[in-house]
Amino acid sequence: MPIKSETELYAPVKTYLEQQGYEVRGEVRHCDLVAIRGKEPPVIVELKRSFSVPLLLQGIDRLRLSRTVYVAFERPNKGRAPHGASWPELRRLCGMLGIGMMTVQFYRTRKPRVEVECHPPELTLAAGVSSARKPRRSKYAADKLEQEFRERHGDYNVGGSSKQKLVTAYREKSLRLAAMLATHGPLPPRKLRELCGNSRAADMLQKNVYLWFQRVERGIYRLSPQGEEALLTFAHVVEAYRTAEGPPSEAREPLKSAVSETLKSEAAAALSDIAAELSATASGTRRPARRKAGSGRST
Repeated sequence: MPIKSETELYAPVKTYLEQQGYEVRGEVRHCDLVAIRGKEPPVIVELKRSFSVPLLLQGIDRLRLSRTVYVAFERPNKGRAPHGASWPELRRLCGMLGIGMMTVQFYRTRKPRVEVECHPPELTLAAGVSSARKPRRSKYAADKLEQEFRERHGDYNVGGSSKQKLVTAYREKSLRLAAMLATHGPLPPRKLRELCGNSRAADMLQKNVYLWFQRVERGIYRLSPQGEEALLTFAHVVEAYRTAEGPPSEAREPLKSAVSETLKSEAAAALSDIAAELSATASGTRRPARRKAGSGRST
């Protein structure tokens, strides 16, 4: 059952890694899939419909970002290794290159099955390859990859996608600014920084990368027509933010105020009763206890 696009590999591989305790994101800094578990280094998976030299080259290139890199492709229906090779030969090849290999078997009626054919060697390449050929790890690029992963609040991209507008961490933050302007109207950067918790709000408004913002006057910005269109295009991202945060603080203020006033009045009534009891005790008389509303017997 040959797949039509490598994006079909994303869901089963993502599910497999999530079952191992990983948090997964698609299309992170040109990597098809990135998974992180706790404080462990990121796992990178490159997806292709079939085993090929370009897939191996992609995997080798990703070793600059992480030492845990897999290549994943669809397992042929008959179970035979591609290109007339054997599975042990492919495992040995991947091991010599320092990368792991996954296959995904698709069925007509059952869920896809992910098989890890081999794991990548840790930090060093397998014997038989000169250590001089070991790809140099770029700390800067690796840090940027992990930063991008952790700054995203959801997984809105399908790994292996092409010619699609990706929801990056920067786009997420821009959408949040746009949503606040749509809700509150024109605002200064300082207020947006407070509402969004984004220290870069002023810089993002000034650069206006997506043309979503318009400067009304000095220090005041509003939403542009392109920004309004973006809120419709990425409505699922904005809704996810609102769901995660709950009602806005303005909506919670009346409730907080009402609860506070109720507690104050109850405390005042309790103190009044205590004072009356003490006064009655001191004078040798006893004041009848006040009956709570609704506590009288029905007749």
